[in-house]
Amino acid sequence: MRVLVIGSGAREHALVLALRKDPAVTAVYAAPGNAGIAQHAEVRAVDATSGEEVVALARELAADLVVVGPEVPLVLGVADAVRAAGIPVFGPSADAARIEGSKAFAKDVMNAAGVRTAHSEIVDRPGELDAALDRFGPTWVVKDDGLAAGKGVVVTPDRSVAREHGAELLELGHPVLLESFLDGPEVSLFCLVDGETVVPLLPAQDHKRVGDGDTGPNTGGMGAYTPLPWLPAESLQAIVDDVVKPVAAEMVKRGVPFSGLLYAGLAMGQAGPAVVEFNCRFGDPETQAVLAMLDSPLGELLYATATGTLDQVAAPRWKDGAAVTVVLAAENYPARPRSGDVITGAESTGTGIESEVLHAGTAQREDGALISAGGRVLAIVGQGADLVAARKNAYDRLAGIKLSGGHFRTDIALAATEGRITIPTAG
Repeated sequence: MRVLVIGSGAREHALVLALRKDPAVTAVYAAPGNAGIAQHAEVRAVDATSGEEVVALARELAADLVVVGPEVPLVLGVADAVRAAGIPVFGPSADAARIEGSKAFAKDVMNAAGVRTAHSEIVDRPGELDAALDRFGPTWVVKDDGLAAGKGVVVTPDRSVAREHGAELLELGHPVLLESFLDGPEVSLFCLVDGETVVPLLPAQDHKRVGDGDTGPNTGGMGAYTPLPWLPAESLQAIVDDVVKPVAAEMVKRGVPFSGLLYAGLAMGQAGPAVVEFNCRFGDPETQAVLAMLDSPLGELLYATATGTLDQVAAPRWKDGAAVTVVLAAENYPARPRSGDVITGAESTGTGIESEVLHAGTAQREDGALISAGGRVLAIVGQGADLVAARKNAYDRLAGIKLSGGHFRTDIALAATEGRITIPTAG
């Protein structure tokens, strides 16, 4: 099987490395890829948002499977174009990708499916913002009702901060989504979905805030870990049975069946799991940790999903132990990041036995130097017998990497290792 991976981040780097380990995968290509991916796969130039370009490249490479990594191409219908060309593609249609592309659509699906989620209101006129804010609080959740790469969200106890963000979005012509605040620790659960067939992967936890102790603004994610020692098996099953399966069934009922990776972001509150958001693709940085733990052939799982045969494949097998991903970000991220700085010590082995360096926002200069070219620059994945060992391996590897102005959180998975995460109970 020849596989073409569309995208240029650490998520795609993780997908490429996992696909290379599948004995049935004979060739892996990435487009447009990045400097790190180029060490492990042939990279080709492509406009990832152009279905026509992606189809032409897939035909040129005689690809047996196209895997679309990022959300923007999916929302714009790139998977539809590939499917229409008769090439198996891992990724939902544009109609199904609205589960991420439109939060209003996602709320409608969840309400119809009877899935718990935050109470919400859409505000599309500046004059309605103040009255709407008065109906929420004392913690306000203000979101961009569209794709914002994880950075269009403000969660704050300060009404003036919430108002400022809402007004800024409206000024840009973006509708604002106000939500009630959900209690409890968050869980990211990735599920392979083929119509009504749902196959969960390992649950993970993302760290969205830029600073230690969950301080500072939201980012696209500063780190993640898996598995979750504080999440009981029955709670995981409840997420699959009470959240993901009903949503998948509702989408089939609406004539927009989901095919690909359905990512449920949930808050584990005292009343059970409640959905914070759905995404239509592998999440970053959770993917880097989850795929590090996968012991099954990834190509087989993705191809089965793409061809409607997921119910005929054995459930995924997982390695023992744990994985921790720590993101190294550029100076000033998540605001406008500085780019062009030289990175040293980031050589990738491709083995990922104890630690692996995955490239997110990197480029290679004409003189061969590796430089920063994005907000999140590298994702360092540590593996070990438990979270403590995995954390140590990730941070030990990170200590040898130099990037001027680079910053990272020092507490990824720390609360879990110290037993400080619990699911609230009634009373």
